[in-house]
Amino acid sequence: MFGEPSAAGTLADLSKITMIPFNIPTLTGNEQQYVSAVLQAGERVDAGDYLEKCHAWFEQHLQTRSMLTSSCTHALEMAALLLNIQPGDEVIMPSFTFVSTANAFVLRGARPVFIDISPATLNMNVDLIEAAITPRTRAIVPVHYAGVACEMEQILDIAQRYELYVIEDAAQGMMATYKQKPLGTFGHLGAYSFHSTKNYTSGGEGGLLIINDERLVEKAEIIREKGTNRTQFTRGEISRYTWQHLGSSYLLSELQAAFLWGQLEQAEEIDARRQQQWEYYYQALAELAAEGYFTLPQVPEYCRHNAHIFYLRLSENVDRTDFICHMKQSGVSTPFHYIPLHSSPAGEQFGFFHEQDQYTTRESEKLVRLPLFHDLSIDLQQQVIKAVKAFFYRKSPL
Repeated sequence: MFGEPSAAGTLADLSKITMIPFNIPTLTGNEQQYVSAVLQAGERVDAGDYLEKCHAWFEQHLQTRSMLTSSCTHALEMAALLLNIQPGDEVIMPSFTFVSTANAFVLRGARPVFIDISPATLNMNVDLIEAAITPRTRAIVPVHYAGVACEMEQILDIAQRYELYVIEDAAQGMMATYKQKPLGTFGHLGAYSFHSTKNYTSGGEGGLLIINDERLVEKAEIIREKGTNRTQFTRGEISRYTWQHLGSSYLLSELQAAFLWGQLEQAEEIDARRQQQWEYYYQALAELAAEGYFTLPQVPEYCRHNAHIFYLRLSENVDRTDFICHMKQSGVSTPFHYIPLHSSPAGEQFGFFHEQDQYTTRESEKLVRLPLFHDLSIDLQQQVIKAVKAFFYRKSPL
């Protein structure tokens, strides 16, 4: 199926672990060499060859403008600034997402309007968007959960009819597509994450702002450079730079870019390996799913996912805490995921859930994630699968 990872691509000695972790950050082998080259060259950490290489890679693969940022959170914050989100504005998004999706707009004084998810994909239910639109609505923020695309054609149609912005939270979506086009390239703006839990990392934190509207490029350069036109100065387009707009320090460093470049060079190999691991789980657990113990992830025909997460949604009569404890005792880490934002203290304070929460809370309370990372071997996957089967086969049939 696929070979064992090379020694250069291993962050830990997996033969000695007592607990199979949910995640180990991807390491392909060249990251240390490239980071050392930056340190030895003594170059500025905010500019250099690796930043240029990474930007060129994204320009080629996404066929649009993009800017590396210090995190996906910051890319989303830049998006809110770019679109001049104001106090009192409303932004439609799912509640089943990471806090940064909402925080970026709350920081500008906007109010998140949470809508329910589809039980098939856990993405926002596009059929509920129009009913949530008011005169205060400024933007729609689809979140591509687990690298599975939202129904972007419908979202874009609604946005066009109501003159709304679309910002894709594609934090989990690099190398995934909707109808053969990369996620993040449909809306006015998009954002990727290179956090250590993602398929591709820049060494801990990192992100990418994807700009699909050329009118926003110059303003984005200013916001990313602390509100100054320093980027234009660096290119020799102006004789001095000054404070032009609200902004902050949203730049990815050359050191982080060097780390990321080591992974972009092998992006296809990383993707292929994760796809194989994901499929191995799917095939091995299909029989249990057919017996009704849990639901496996669903990937619609209109998209290609990137194997970012392999999750199980346990049946209603299965105690998730019991399952997680069993897996831990079996030496396997299987964390749940988001607690819906609308049920959190800040979510209740800053936003609201539009209409009925039919699926968001229910599905989030059933979900567990299985270990999935670049160096996960077949032997370790088999241990995970064995532990899952042991839990359910000790139970009476549903």
